[in-house]
Amino acid sequence: MHLAYPAVLSALLFCTGLYGVLARRNAILVLMSVELMLNAVNLNLVAFDVWLSRTAAETLHSGQALTLFTIAIAAAEIGIGLAIVLAVHRNRGTADIDKLRDTAEGHESPGLHDGTDDGTDHGIDGPDNGARTARQAGRAGKAEASA
Repeated sequence: MHLAYPAVLSALLFCTGLYGVLARRNAILVLMSVELMLNAVNLNLVAFDVWLSRTAAETLHSGQALTLFTIAIAAAEIGIGLAIVLAVHRNRGTADIDKLRDTAEGHESPGLHDGTDDGTDHGIDGPDNGARTARQAGRAGKAEASA
């Protein structure tokens, strides 16, 4: 097989992943796009390793070893990334990257953490329970002070 076939497939996979990173707003889809880009790199590493092993008499298969290292790093990255996304989703209520960036910069979107209670009971383990009870205690203290 020619080197051009896996190289073109790898370029298409990488471009698809790059488009997904730049165009998607959901953090989980961005993580999936990063994984697609890493798989494109792995395909390129293995293809060039096989191509170079045909020309050299003694090969170390360094492309395949580096691919195994990349797979291990990608597995750790997706595990930590998903844990962060789940923690942010529990606290903020969304995994939308634009909304998370706006709240981090101090430009809070209306309805999110504006001090109003939506009337829903999230229970003990609900999202933002500590901050919600602190806001309720602050409102109760202000109401008592104004009375």
